[in-house]
Amino acid sequence: MISALTEDAVVEHAGERRDLVVRKAAMHDIAPILELINGYAAKGIMLARTEMEVSEDIRDFSVVLDGGRMVGCGALHFYTPTIGEIRSLAVAEQSKTHGVGRRMIEALVAEANQYSLDAVFAFTYVAGFFQKMGFHEVERGELPLKVWKDCLRCSKFQCCDEVAVLRILQPEYCSRSQQYISDETSHLVQLPIPSQVK
Repeated sequence: MISALTEDAVVEHAGERRDLVVRKAAMHDIAPILELINGYAAKGIMLARTEMEVSEDIRDFSVVLDGGRMVGCGALHFYTPTIGEIRSLAVAEQSKTHGVGRRMIEALVAEANQYSLDAVFAFTYVAGFFQKMGFHEVERGELPLKVWKDCLRCSKFQCCDEVAVLRILQPEYCSRSQQYISDETSHLVQLPIPSQVK
């Protein structure tokens, strides 16, 4: 339960223009980030986070502002030198359907590209939204083992209903990797594993 995006958060209304600003989170954003994430955690949609956890990971977080008010947050967390996770993605209830989730994903993917990551993944309830953003469904077992440390804290660990999605950022990386599998008969993509450098 890493992402609080639900289907009603990603259907944008046409015509309404919002001046959304995305920026890296600062220490003064910790309280509103916690309020947003833990509000969804209380509904069983996300993992609860503590002030200490968000403080330690504040450099991972970005926030979306609408008129100076925080309306969304998300984090890019690194698991290997080539792969990161988009997580803690949440949109304020009153700001759903206004492009906040899309803007946050775009910003986090841009950040991943700045760090030259080969791929990013997420766990979500709205795989269709992520597919529109260039992600593909993957098997959970293909993700780095470190991911499971968060899953162990989740009440749904034994019966998880989230979908793992992956976005390849460096296509040439995949073409070099013998582990990458993609064919027209499968809707799943196996996570690429870097080949050994000699």
